[in-house]
Amino acid sequence: MSSSNKDIPPSTTADTNGASSSSGTLTKLSNQLATYRVFVVTWNVGTRFPDNISLRNLLGISNSVEDHHLPDIYAIGLQETNVQPQQQVMGLFKEDPWTDKAKKLLKDFDYILIKSEQMQGLLISIFVRRQHVPHLCDIEPEFTRTGFGGIWGNKGAVSVRFNLYGCALVFVVAHLAAHDHHLDERIEDFKQIIDNHHFHVPRYREIYDHDYVFLFGDLNFRLMGEDSAQEVRDKVVNDEALEELMKRDQLSYVRQQTQEAFQLLQERKPAFPPTFKFHEGTSEYNLKRRPAWTDRILYSVQPNNKQPNIHLEIEQCAYKSQPGYNISDHKPVTSEFTIKLYPNYRATCVEFKDISVWKIDEENTVEYKKPLDFKERDFDWIGIFPANYASLKDYVSYEYVKQSESPPSTPDTSSDPFFDSNPSLKRHSKHHHNRERVRRQQQANEELVRLDFDDDAELKDGEEYVLIYFHNTGLRGVTSVAGISNVFRAEKRTSTPKFSSVD
Repeated sequence: MSSSNKDIPPSTTADTNGASSSSGTLTKLSNQLATYRVFVVTWNVGTRFPDNISLRNLLGISNSVEDHHLPDIYAIGLQETNVQPQQQVMGLFKEDPWTDKAKKLLKDFDYILIKSEQMQGLLISIFVRRQHVPHLCDIEPEFTRTGFGGIWGNKGAVSVRFNLYGCALVFVVAHLAAHDHHLDERIEDFKQIIDNHHFHVPRYREIYDHDYVFLFGDLNFRLMGEDSAQEVRDKVVNDEALEELMKRDQLSYVRQQTQEAFQLLQERKPAFPPTFKFHEGTSEYNLKRRPAWTDRILYSVQPNNKQPNIHLEIEQCAYKSQPGYNISDHKPVTSEFTIKLYPNYRATCVEFKDISVWKIDEENTVEYKKPLDFKERDFDWIGIFPANYASLKDYVSYEYVKQSESPPSTPDTSSDPFFDSNPSLKRHSKHHHNRERVRRQQQANEELVRLDFDDDAELKDGEEYVLIYFHNTGLRGVTSVAGISNVFRAEKRTSTPKFSSVD
């Protein structure tokens, strides 16, 4: 049984001729709000891998889905992903199997993985539609450990926050203390997350500073009362008893009655059966534990944003479990939201000069214009991405824009511009040091910048690419997309044949 869907407005298609930064401006039409769609998933996967399962139903993608009915943002939160040592080592070099599988599916629908963050078995992955990428600002991950007094990450929270179209969003995935009698521990876990989760973006240091907050996960709240597992199961079978059981839900109690935790968050009342605990591989409850609504999705909105007479809005349009998935002892829970953003919000950005051809094995010069009030940072970098990139980590080459010398253009495991805190310590590439590789020229209120890419960028002949400028603070990888170039082709120069002289 699941809650019924309400009609959800189609996504707003936003103009992509812009970019985001922490300092933005509002246009004359900025007080016009538009509707965007957010799809949230939480699932305790019980250390299982996504082998031999499809994620289409989980992500609400049917064969007949129309493009304009797809969400603008996917937020996928998983608990108890596999954290065996070999998996942690592999995770240093490539994405975890769950994120990778979601990325391969969503790539076909033009989604980009903008960030994933993992703390032991706790994982969050955020995807947005391609047309929104130029407007992403101040992307930052964070985590808080609550296990064993805050020293172990088996419990706690991971998050990703960012700004989009003039509003600040944060997605927090939590896994709280287990077992019926540990209610106080769950409350304390929540308080630790709220108190210790700090970001490095001005105005948005704390979770509740954001315009939109989504908090979800295996929150582990159980039922009050002394019913046996069998008695609870018998009531679950009787649909009419679900509402009576929900009245004894611990999360609803501490949020609405005692207001000890979650009191600033909202939740549509679950209309689906308890999502825990099942025999793996079945939809039969495991009576070693009392069935409970452990897996939840909550939200909040700060309605008074930049415009005093304009109020932001959020609606939880659908909230349901996904009983068809049975690889773990939890059922996934999904929720669809509509939110309001400012589609005409524009921020200070860089504008690339069109590139016709990138010459392989040769030095290439990239040109871009930026307003004088756009302040480059020491960690700003420009990446070369395949034109059909599916992740903001799919760069094949990059250069830092403010250093006289830079790491090699082709990335390797020891040099990653998303996370380098001191890139100047990396080994240098083969730039010609007898001239400046960055040249600047002021023109009225703009500055023209020319940046040389070395000849070691490993692009493929005939393939198409784009440039992306990343505005990076260097603090925990707080990153904004400040500009995207046109699509260009890489070509290898054809050598001119030499003919021997003939007598």
